[in-house]
Amino acid sequence: MTALDTDLRLLICDDQAIVCEGLRAILANVPGIHVIGTAHNGVEVIEQIPTVNPDIILMDLKMPVMNGIQATKIITEKFPLVHVLVLTTYDTDEWVIDAIRNGAAGYLLKDTPKEKLVAAILDTAKGRSHIDPQVAPKVLNAIAHQPNPSIPDQKLLSELSEREREILHLLARGYSNAEISHTLFLSDGTVKNYMSTIFNKLNVNDRTQAALFAVRAGLSE
Repeated sequence: MTALDTDLRLLICDDQAIVCEGLRAILANVPGIHVIGTAHNGVEVIEQIPTVNPDIILMDLKMPVMNGIQATKIITEKFPLVHVLVLTTYDTDEWVIDAIRNGAAGYLLKDTPKEKLVAAILDTAKGRSHIDPQVAPKVLNAIAHQPNPSIPDQKLLSELSEREREILHLLARGYSNAEISHTLFLSDGTVKNYMSTIFNKLNVNDRTQAALFAVRAGLSE
């Protein structure tokens, strides 16, 4: 299921019922998005996935029973086709980095305007990543202070072809598929095929994880 063939199935997870209902109301009449339910902690959202089959989960972080980071890790491992888009009030380094490392496809703060939230949801379904400008420096700073690529990273990197490295390099610099296509004189379909191959070789689920790998490996310079 993609954003191109039917409405996106969106599941909202937040421990505050008023937040869930507020988001449901905000998104109720947005073309292309169908809110299929709400959950109030990580355990609830994981239990609902097999039944409601969401495409995207809007995930809060600090929740009882199981927090959003723990839930995101389990979801990305057990349900790799489900995208988790964090929507939270927490912008501290620990929350941001842990969420991204555990598979979040994007990270937004709750003061994000409706238009940007909708754009982020729709873009996430297309494999694009959204990191709130307020927290993006924390992600880059954390990566910049990591040591050189680990041996496992180097091994994965060595399995990429020269063209795949080129594409990964542009991805890490924030290029969209269309921009990569234009820059390398490739068709959109060819770029998409390369992306799928790169994700498989690097054992990642989406553009955010691939971009973080590339930055960590020094391919964003």
